Amino acid sequence: MINRVVIFEIATTNYENDRKLVFSAMEELQSLCGVTDGFLLSNAIEKFGWAFFKILFKGELLSGMQQKLADQIMNSKGKKPDEKFTEFITKFFESRNCKVKMKLVEG
Repeated sequence: MINRVVIFEIATTNYENDRKLVFSAMEELQSLCGVTDGFLLSNAIEKFGWAFFKILFKGELLSGMQQKLADQIMNSKGKKPDEKFTEFITKFFESRNCKVKMKLVEG
């Protein structure tokens, strides 16, 4: 799992605020998992009032999440593991007041 990465595309109509909230939530997630430098955020592309950017979860963070948060992820809605992971991350962001739309693009 160390070499695996997961990429989400994030859509928002409030880019400046939501990018800060996503970054803060990811810093918290890293701290919970005892990881540093576990993710990357891309620059935004703006279209029709929406901003789209990507977040890459590096293998070290995914491994830490598997060790520390596996039960919470598996208890999330969804039939497939990718659906459960997407739901977990979406709810994690929402609980930190970050209301973004997310789509798994690689994982």
